[in-house]
Amino acid sequence: IGVAAECIAIVHPGVELPPEPGVGNDPAADFRKQHSLGTRPILLSVGRLSTRKGLREFVVQALPQIVAADPDAMLLVIGDAPKQALHAQAQSPESIQAAAEAAGVGGNLRFLGVITDYAKLGAAYRAADVHVFPVRELPGDPEGFGMVAVEAAAHGLPTVAFATGGIVDAVADRRSGRLVASGDYPGFAVAVSQTLAQRDALRETCIDFAQGFAWPAFGDGVWAALRMKMD
Repeated sequence: IGVAAECIAIVHPGVELPPEPGVGNDPAADFRKQHSLGTRPILLSVGRLSTRKGLREFVVQALPQIVAADPDAMLLVIGDAPKQALHAQAQSPESIQAAAEAAGVGGNLRFLGVITDYAKLGAAYRAADVHVFPVRELPGDPEGFGMVAVEAAAHGLPTVAFATGGIVDAVADRRSGRLVASGDYPGFAVAVSQTLAQRDALRETCIDFAQGFAWPAFGDGVWAALRMKMD
């Protein structure tokens, strides 16, 4: 639209870095106990159930392969269908569950509804083993950034995502998770299984990556961009 490139600077959104739990406080264990999850591998999906987020396609085309490799794997879904988002098309929990049943993985899926309290959401991040972010590449409907992947990393949780839109800036491949070619569901399933095996090793690198998005870093980025324009 005619705006010169030198007049544009990009500063990624900031994230709140959670404090480490105090002695005797284990929110991950409490979360697992509350939801009767035991020690089973937990995949976590957080966000609105819009068509672009692609959860139903993931359940049909990737989850069966993951479950075949680890029958105890459980996909927890936090969020609901968008009701007021502009132009957003929804995938209802009922349609996703029906797709899971048809694919033979209905017992490996559980919906937890909406969680808006950041501390409670943080407990889910800490309890999970892999955050899955199978956003679809749809013409005219790109994913702007992928803040949830940074939030997950801030809690030490790696993300497996399709490399589309702004997600490539929110996930550092093999540092805060894995990026998979868009639409490659078999490759996505393999990346999830591999990440499950590397879960503990990725915790520190996830947190280190997220520190680059902490609010002080955001402020420094804004100030640097303003200084660049003034100079």
